[in-house]
Amino acid sequence: MSNKPALSEVEKFNKSKLKETNTKEKILSPGRRLQQGKECVQSS
Repeated sequence: MSNKPALSEVEKFNKSKLKETNTKEKILSPGRRLQQGKECVQSS
């Protein structure tokens, strides 16, 4: 048995039933990333 879906199942897939989602990128400034890294190092 394989974990891969059967090709026939993929062909029957109806993508019109999928819901639309909104994605937002979370961009941290370099200064904030450095601060988070320092906090991580200090806590370990």
